[in-house]
Amino acid sequence: MTSAARRTIATTSTLALVLGLGAAALPAAAGPERGQGKPDLDVRFATFNASLNRFNDGDLARDLSTGENLQAQNVAETIQRTRPDVVLVNEFDYAAGNEDLFRDNYLEVPQNGAEAIDYPYAYIAPSNTGIPSGVDLNGDGTVGGPDDAFGYGYFPGQYGMVVYSRYPINADEVRTFQTFRWADMPGNLMPTDFYSQEAQEVLRLSSKSHWDVPVEVGHRTVHVLAAHPTPPTFDGPEDRNGRRNHDEIRFWADYVGSPKESAYIYDDEGERGGLKPGERFVVVGDYNADPRDGDSVNGAIDQLLDHPRVNTTVTPASEGGAEQAFLQGGVNLEHRGDPAFDTADFSEPPGNLRVDYVLPSRSLKIDDAGVFWPTSDDPLFRLVGTYPFPTSDHRLVWVDVRLPHRG
Repeated sequence: MTSAARRTIATTSTLALVLGLGAAALPAAAGPERGQGKPDLDVRFATFNASLNRFNDGDLARDLSTGENLQAQNVAETIQRTRPDVVLVNEFDYAAGNEDLFRDNYLEVPQNGAEAIDYPYAYIAPSNTGIPSGVDLNGDGTVGGPDDAFGYGYFPGQYGMVVYSRYPINADEVRTFQTFRWADMPGNLMPTDFYSQEAQEVLRLSSKSHWDVPVEVGHRTVHVLAAHPTPPTFDGPEDRNGRRNHDEIRFWADYVGSPKESAYIYDDEGERGGLKPGERFVVVGDYNADPRDGDSVNGAIDQLLDHPRVNTTVTPASEGGAEQAFLQGGVNLEHRGDPAFDTADFSEPPGNLRVDYVLPSRSLKIDDAGVFWPTSDDPLFRLVGTYPFPTSDHRLVWVDVRLPHRG
C-alpha cells in the first residue's frame, strides 16, 4: 500500500496525525503462536520501547528514509515476528512523517525472511521531551538544557512515541494530556521543598504525554492508554523523578477509576473526567517501574497491577529473561521478582527488570501473553542479543485478548 493510498486526518489541537485506509476494520492476521478465533474479536496488543531515539533532531528521519538502517530493520523484524494488531512504540522521536517512513521503508518490507506487516492506521503526536519550560527545574541555578525541559530531551519530541494499528483509530475521540499540570493532581507527590513556586506553576505531569487512543475493533471500542513515565532515577535525595514516575502511573489508575477519582483530570482540549465506567481499555507502555525490584517508589506500578479494573490473570513471560538473569548474575540473583517476567536488560544497578506493560481491562479475557526474549540458542536471539544491543535494551511485550462476541 502506497502513501498516496492513505488518508490523513490532522487534529489541530495536538498536531497529531492519524492515518488510515477506508472505514472498515481489517482482520487481524494470525501470526506465530496465535489462535485463529474470530479475527475481528481476538486482538494482540503490544508495547515495545524500541530505542529509535537519536541525539539530534532529524537524525531519525534520515535513518528511516533509507530502509537500510540495521537497528530499524531489527525493530521492524521483531514486530513482524510477533505480529501485534496494535503496538505502541516508545522512544520513537516525534516528527510528523516519521511514522510513515518507518512503516513504508521497514514494517512493510520483509526483514530477514519475516513476513511484512501492514498497519493502515497510526497515531503520533508531540511529546513534552525537549520542550523548554523557561524555568530552572533541576535546581542548578541556570535555565536551559535537557533537564529544564518539560520532559528530559535535547530537542522537542526526542524519546516520543507512536501507535500503529490494523484497526481504525477514532481520531475525533482521541484524548491527549500533554499539558496537564502536575500540581493539579490532588494529593500528588511533587517535592515542593525542591521546586520553586515558579516551577510548580508550570511543571507538567507527563514527561512525554498520556494518550487515550480509541481503536475500533468491529463494532467495539478499545481505548489504548499509552504513556512512558520518566525513569525514577537521575535525581537527588528529593526523588523528584521517582515521585513524578509514581504520579504518571497514578494518572491512569485514576483515569480508569470511578468518576470521583478521575474528576480532577482535564485533557488538552479542556474536557474533564476520565474513562467512562464499562469502557474497555488496554494500558500500554514503558512505565519504568518494577513491582518488586529497582528504584521506583514503593507501590508505584501496583497502582495499576492491583487496580480492580485491570486484568492481571496472565503475566507475560519468557525463557530468555530467566536465562539472562542467571548468565549475567550479580544483582539479578538478588532480585525478588521472577526473572521470567523481566522486560528490560539493564546494567547494574538496577539489573534486569519488569518495566514494560500491556494491561487489559477486566472486561477483556486474556488468551495468551509473552515477552519476546528468545534464549541464546534460538536463531532469533540475534534480535535481542546482549550489550551493545542490536535493537534495544527493552523487549517487546504482547497480550492476546478476546473481546466479547456479543455486547
